[in-house]
Amino acid sequence: MSDPALYPSLRERVVVVTGGATGIGESLVRHFAGQGSRVAFLDVAEEPARALAAELSRSSPAPPLFLCCDLRDGAALQRALGEAQERLGQVRALVNNAANDERHPLDEVTPELWDERMAVNLRHQFFAAQALRAGMAAAGGGSIVNMGSIAWRLGLPGLTPYGTAKAAIVGLTKALARELGPQRIRVNCIEPGLVMTARQERLWVTPEFEREVLGHQCLPDLCQPADVARLALFLASDESAMISGQSFVIDGGWT
Repeated sequence: MSDPALYPSLRERVVVVTGGATGIGESLVRHFAGQGSRVAFLDVAEEPARALAAELSRSSPAPPLFLCCDLRDGAALQRALGEAQERLGQVRALVNNAANDERHPLDEVTPELWDERMAVNLRHQFFAAQALRAGMAAAGGGSIVNMGSIAWRLGLPGLTPYGTAKAAIVGLTKALARELGPQRIRVNCIEPGLVMTARQERLWVTPEFEREVLGHQCLPDLCQPADVARLALFLASDESAMISGQSFVIDGGWT
């Protein structure tokens, strides 16, 4: 894969990435750091997060700031976002990436599990945007990128709570784009298909599943985390200045 495009507007821009320790989130942190952005990333997985921060502190012109945070805890989320702004400056781009795609048989989903899945996959996206929007507006605008999924489009078994949350993110994106647009805050959504993260390969991807996915896709290659990160760079940059309220599917033509 060739080097990503460089976006001058992202240099020194303060960017927050949730769920940045592994998978797509790790790629997001790497790509924004490579642009010279001032990146803060939130995650509950301390070991891989600290390893990533240490690695990039040696190689990146702008070492990222890791903040340990369980996004299900609203007060902790507010504190982490406040610390990010205190230490790095006004946040101009937010990538709401954190999620968990655990499978749950239908009869095992309890009201408590349902609420917890909404907290993991949906609720924090709204409250992170709410917390940062005043500062973005005062700075002249910003970009919020919500991470969705094609899971809701496919109706995959075992993913009903996850798919429901991801469908809601499309609605959340539309509503926030309308509400925040007058303040020049753009809100868009990325909906990945199967992305070959280490977690996906370890838990779900088999040769048979790969063949099934490729049989549905228009393109003969599986999506990589970098493919998603490069789209996020564009949406966070000034190059997408007139794009808002949109959902971008990146799935090789599966849906």
